[in-house]
Amino acid sequence: MLGGGQLGKMMALAAHNWDLATWALDTSKTFPAGSVVSHFVAGNFKNFDDVYNFGKQVDVLTIEIEHVNTEALIKLEAEGLKVHPSPSALNIIKDKGLQKEFYQKNNLPTSSFTLWENGEAIKQAIKDGQLKYPFVQKSREAGYDGKGVAVIRAEADLGSILSPASMVEDLVDIDTEIAVVVARNEKGEVKTFPPVAMEFNPVANLVEFLVCPAGLDEKIAKHAEELAIAAINAYGICGLLAVELFLTKNGELLINEVAPRPHNSGHHTIDSCYTSQYQQHLRGILNLPLGSTKMKAASVMVNLLGHPDYSGPVNYDGLEECMAMEGVKMHLYGKAITKPYRKMGHATVLDNDLNKAMAKAIKVKDTLKIIS
Repeated sequence: MLGGGQLGKMMALAAHNWDLATWALDTSKTFPAGSVVSHFVAGNFKNFDDVYNFGKQVDVLTIEIEHVNTEALIKLEAEGLKVHPSPSALNIIKDKGLQKEFYQKNNLPTSSFTLWENGEAIKQAIKDGQLKYPFVQKSREAGYDGKGVAVIRAEADLGSILSPASMVEDLVDIDTEIAVVVARNEKGEVKTFPPVAMEFNPVANLVEFLVCPAGLDEKIAKHAEELAIAAINAYGICGLLAVELFLTKNGELLINEVAPRPHNSGHHTIDSCYTSQYQQHLRGILNLPLGSTKMKAASVMVNLLGHPDYSGPVNYDGLEECMAMEGVKMHLYGKAITKPYRKMGHATVLDNDLNKAMAKAIKVKDTLKIIS
């Protein structure tokens, strides 16, 4: 795995159930995956030599983060190493501008967009009347967890415009933000997990609550799954693809963006589905039969975020009270340092009554204080 964060940790834990040796490349063994992988290699996954030399030691290479050195992956793939997702698909996905052009070329629905060299060009376009408020600006590369995104509603927001090369899209009139995690193996077998509804933290602009089932009309849920299948087939990806979509207020589904790896929108599957997203990713990249994606129980997942006023060594205040709640499954990632709104873990609440599950999830959020 390129990357040693929480996704790598949970992938390694799933792999250990099948006695698979796992390797991770990242800068420090103190990162979450460092304590659970079979072999940890210190290095930079953005560096050609580090990625290439790491790849020469393994049988299958995958990622837990998109922003890796794809030139090394292309060379390794040409030399016969199995690399999933494919470097060609990864090069498209890690550039939000190329992603949007890909959907356009493949007749996959997405919001209208334009591409800009930098923030100054965007400001000039506003001045010239080429761009009108409101719109969303996204850095073409390196954005994640709400970073690299600016919502520009009026002139007062001009100071928030980002400097790098960007993609600008219409501010969609959203009813619900949903996600579908889909998996594919080399045989072409494809399976989707049930769609989830996402609720975002208004300050950090990252997912705070995840609800499954999403409460969608049956036709809309089926269409969302069909779009996810169309997307993974178009990319030709093996393993997972998390497809985030907007459901507009007029009932239209638009692909927002995708991630070719395990994803925050699939964490609940560890506890609530027959097959977790991590097991499914391994099945996909190893060309094994895909597992059942049926739900065992309804669930609400809450991201456990660092307190907005604290940075430093982590302390979990209220953890025992949360662990005493029926149906609450706690997952702490093992990050040594907390920062404002940093993802430090997640909790999945299982209850066939979604209202009760949400009430407990809110109680977990209010009870657990991640401080230093």
